[in-house]
Amino acid sequence: MQPAMTPAPSKQRPGEVMEQPVSSQRIDKWLWVARFFKTRSLATAAVTGGRVHVDGQRVKPARPIAAGSTITISKAQIEFEVIVQALAKQRGSATVAATLYTETEASITRRAQERERRHQQNLRRGADPGRPDKKGRRDLLRMKKEPL
Repeated sequence: MQPAMTPAPSKQRPGEVMEQPVSSQRIDKWLWVARFFKTRSLATAAVTGGRVHVDGQRVKPARPIAAGSTITISKAQIEFEVIVQALAKQRGSATVAATLYTETEASITRRAQERERRHQQNLRRGADPGRPDKKGRRDLLRMKKEPL
């Protein structure tokens, strides 16, 4: 009879998950891990709704992606174009998430131009006067009561 084989001691602590390299990952999960969306269901809804394209094509949430894929994400009037650099099994901190992709120069300039355009629109609109004071309320009431 052979002696029982014991596993070799590892550097892994109890309860710690060993990181294994990931070769491909679902697009909805990657968007969540890379912190483009707060929940995985929001990421799935964005992919299903056609607001996410991989290499210029509309995709389904289960579409696997790999490093080197170009992803276009439209989110609240902002469009990101990123290149996948790495994949991760678990969602981590924002600094870790930022290492998973690089944003293209064209995307950065487009977002800066859009931000400047919105800023200029807000300047033209002027400051919000806020709630009317006592005199303003009386003027509004008088105006509403007057027949056209």
